[in-house]
Amino acid sequence: MTRTERSGQPEQAGKTVLLHRAGRAGVITLNRPKALNALTHAMALRIAEALAAWERDPAVETVVLTGAGERGLCAGGDIRAIHQDARDGDGTASAAFWRDEYRLNARIARYPKPYVALMDGIVMGGGVGVSAHGSVRIVTERSRIAMPETGIGFVPDVGGTYLLALSPGELGTHLALSGAQVGAEDALLCGLADHFVPSQSLARTVDDLSTLTVREALARNVQEPPPGELAAQREWIDVCYAADSVEKIVDRLLDHGDPAAKNAAETLLTKSPTALKVTLASLRRARRLGPLEHVLDQEYRVSCRALIAPDLVEGVRAQVIDKDRAPRWSPSTLAEVTDADVEGFFSPLGERELGLAGPDTTSEVAW
Repeated sequence: MTRTERSGQPEQAGKTVLLHRAGRAGVITLNRPKALNALTHAMALRIAEALAAWERDPAVETVVLTGAGERGLCAGGDIRAIHQDARDGDGTASAAFWRDEYRLNARIARYPKPYVALMDGIVMGGGVGVSAHGSVRIVTERSRIAMPETGIGFVPDVGGTYLLALSPGELGTHLALSGAQVGAEDALLCGLADHFVPSQSLARTVDDLSTLTVREALARNVQEPPPGELAAQREWIDVCYAADSVEKIVDRLLDHGDPAAKNAAETLLTKSPTALKVTLASLRRARRLGPLEHVLDQEYRVSCRALIAPDLVEGVRAQVIDKDRAPRWSPSTLAEVTDADVEGFFSPLGERELGLAGPDTTSEVAW
């Protein structure tokens, strides 16, 4: 830690990730508000460095993650940079970013001190990765949490398939395939968050974390969330998404009779057919893989394969670059995506494997 960090003043050398000490807490602030705090490779490395330093510092008892600005914690990874790398480069920059980002996700999940993520506002993709693996995950009435990757021809990563595979019933399958955003109560139901705190109480919560234990700070600030939507939709979600193929899922949704199910089917049919099929396979496999590290290894294979498939470049072009919202997927229909196409995304990478899985992937955090 630098002198400015030890004195409690935000360090300005790393302008996109600010670090400071507040009493017994180390505070990480993602600081790209104009880009919705989208995560870059340099930001991931800086967070990892801070976590390593604070793990060794007995004066830091709790780590708090927050985001600058009023719109959200983090809208995901910097997909413009990934788009450019996949389109014009050889993909090595993106693969290197993901390697360090996924290692950071695993480190957060196993961090030996309480890691408190303030999931206020928009939290998507990579934002989920740096927050939802934490030991204490706080949502507010403004939280909008999603893994929207299938809409850009990609697959949920950063441990997203691990988290969603653990959601009750088929809720995780619904969120992964559709990219639907959920609020506070639904995030709690899906296991993506632990506690609800009104947004107006977040500043006080951080102040309390600087002087109190996490348990004491939560007791002072946690409230009951406003009602969600997913609990009432479990019947059709669990029935329809239990099918063993995306085609059957769509058919069940269209045939169910609930207008919300039909809307979900129509949403799925706008997504990348390849991404949908690979996502479903990823989720089903994640349920059998066990610890997070094993799932991250799988996600790394899938992500690297996506770099050389056409839909990621096309999806980002349509949704983010040109914003015409009219992607031309290839293949363009579910029927054209073969089992062999899907299986290719899971092929081993040889020497390029992420290699996170090991014999010791458990830890406990006492707070």
